Amino acid sequence: MADPILSDHDQRLDGHAFLSLPQKLRGMVVGRLSESQGGRKIGEHGLSTQVSAPAACIECGGRGALMTATRYVREGTLAVLEIDNPPVNALSGPVISGLIEGFDRFETDEDATALVLRCRGRTFVAGGDIAMFDDPAFSPAPFNDLLNRISASPRRVVAELFGTVLGGGLELALACHLRIARENTRFALPEIRLGLIPGSHGTQRLPRLVGLAEAARMISTGEMIDAGRALEIGLIDLIADSADLVAIATLSPRPVAAQAEGAPEVLRDLADAAQLRPHEPAYQAIAETLAAAAQLPFGKGAAVEADWFRRLLPSAPARAQRYLFFAERRSAEVPGLSRGAATRAVEQIGVLGAGTMGVGIALSCALAGLPVTLSEVEQSRIDAALERIEGILAGMVRRGRLGEDAAQACRNRIAGAVGIKALSQADLVIEAVFEDMAIKLDVARELGRTCKPGAIIATNTSTLDVDVIAAATGRPQDVVGTHFFSPAHVMRLLEVVRGRETAADVLSTVLGIARRIGKTVAVSGVCYGFIGNRMAEVYMRESEAMQLEGASPERIDGVIEDPAWLGMAMGPSRMLDMAGVDVGARTVIEWIASGEGPQEPAYRALCRRMFETGSHGQKTGHGYYRYEGRKALSNPAHAVLAAELAELHGIARRDDLTDREIFERLLYPMVNEAAHILAEGIAARGSDIDVVWTAGYGFPRWRGGPLFMADEIGLPEIVARLDHYAARHGDPHGYWQVSPLLRSLAAQGGRISSWTGKGDRG
Repeated sequence: MADPILSDHDQRLDGHAFLSLPQKLRGMVVGRLSESQGGRKIGEHGLSTQVSAPAACIECGGRGALMTATRYVREGTLAVLEIDNPPVNALSGPVISGLIEGFDRFETDEDATALVLRCRGRTFVAGGDIAMFDDPAFSPAPFNDLLNRISASPRRVVAELFGTVLGGGLELALACHLRIARENTRFALPEIRLGLIPGSHGTQRLPRLVGLAEAARMISTGEMIDAGRALEIGLIDLIADSADLVAIATLSPRPVAAQAEGAPEVLRDLADAAQLRPHEPAYQAIAETLAAAAQLPFGKGAAVEADWFRRLLPSAPARAQRYLFFAERRSAEVPGLSRGAATRAVEQIGVLGAGTMGVGIALSCALAGLPVTLSEVEQSRIDAALERIEGILAGMVRRGRLGEDAAQACRNRIAGAVGIKALSQADLVIEAVFEDMAIKLDVARELGRTCKPGAIIATNTSTLDVDVIAAATGRPQDVVGTHFFSPAHVMRLLEVVRGRETAADVLSTVLGIARRIGKTVAVSGVCYGFIGNRMAEVYMRESEAMQLEGASPERIDGVIEDPAWLGMAMGPSRMLDMAGVDVGARTVIEWIASGEGPQEPAYRALCRRMFETGSHGQKTGHGYYRYEGRKALSNPAHAVLAAELAELHGIARRDDLTDREIFERLLYPMVNEAAHILAEGIAARGSDIDVVWTAGYGFPRWRGGPLFMADEIGLPEIVARLDHYAARHGDPHGYWQVSPLLRSLAAQGGRISSWTGKGDRG
């Protein structure tokens, strides 16, 4: 006998009809919902979310449904307030106004039984329009008032969630009575990554829903959680295809969480974290607002949040991180290369060289779903590389970063092969052989002969001349530079180096692959060290020069690691010890030998001598520091070496180096070198340089990057101090010669971080 309620699988259950059913029949319908263990879940074969009554547009904001960012419609007795603001339905001014207007309509629409908040497109609201934060007139108050009205509504308001529910989008959902999410939805409050806290009651509603500990983790890390985890902690009420009328009618909202449970320990940890980051006030704000959530009524806690948000918005760390947010989205935009530029098909990746870098590159591609052939000269190296890959994947699974099925799929995408001919059918070959020009040229010639016509050849190099390598292939139009950072499957930055003859479709294709494998991209022209390492060279030059003058590596590193001065994760000497003094020294030696590098005998004398004597850093147990395991300790032998080299090169020893001089001599020459890079067209915009340094070199994001920091200090001050050091130390080699661009910007009141030049190459 046909089911009296669900006799036709295509029939759609009207919400009004359901609500009018006798209680017993309601139970029969509800009994057909599938229940997942630990949480309620409707699969794709559960009751449809649609209704039989046609949708009627009651309110379209006065401009028509196709032109407004929001619209209010009725689907039977159910009201729907829909957002349509591509691409990510951000909470712009018009969206917020439309939501307020739509909710006004719902409050007067007495026949509507409930309201569903829904979005068109690919995601629910993925945050606020960050550009609004720099508007002096911006205030979250109108939106926050709306959230209070939603929360207080006597009729249910349900958020239908999918895609990425971030920031203000999640705060909107938190104000609703029910949250129903699709299976692949992800959630986060990422404001901490902008130097902010949630400003629309997120610090108050989230702990009341999921408890203080979970709220503290989400707000202080900004990390995403998936729908399964969201259901487990009580952030959402149901996993379903969309807001089912049955669910609206029958589900009970989650009870208020016992946010005080474990509160003393959670609040103590938050306070300790804030003390460790005194120059990032958002962490103190998190500690105080979550304490308010645990200890105060909602209204008073919301007032604490509002006060902190108001103070954080114009703060230097918040402005710096908003700047980087937009800078990272601009950095892959190449002047003269349109978004819709032609690309080449890439279905198979080849990686030549199975060392640390080659393994990381292969993993990056395979994790993104790309098949990879990893080539080496002998099978034993392939076996060792595959064993390393297995260890990395096992670690990712163990730490919960990757599921076992995904790890197995990644393994299956990587094939090892002996010999370069195995790469003959690859669409993109990335060579990751040793950083030596003679070796690179031999490999380039062979790749030029071996790779199929139209295949892209990418040379992974940190300093070498991409144009010379490209010419050796005999097909320079197919060649591009890729400077991955080690470990390549972890580090975010990829410098893409556009050679003199690199074809536009080659560049466009590699930029697309970079996005696919999750890299933050900056495009550089060809020069020694490209953007990042060219600036790092002057940074290391001054570090070693000050060591010859008498400052210890730990003194110099201590200044640059101190957040009162800069706040790098590690200073120049510790960084090179970890990377390998031999790696850095070889590039310097080769650069000098080419005739392009400085011919001054004292130039980088320390690292060159350390290379000769086997003091290669952490891996040899001694370099600028000596090591017990990974612990860096003072190295008396290095102090002796620095004194000997100073005497050899006639450098006067000093005992009056101040912290200020150490800071200025490390940062200001980098800013000057950046100005040269911009003037030469190596980088298209100042913000690209800050992306390189924050994504690849550990420059603190809350500083915005070296150029943003320079603008905050003031370019006139930097120019004056560069002139001061030129006069004090003499400048026979031009190290302190101020870039004409930098001097001009200082004189005109310009900002180097926002500078854009003629980077357009047509």
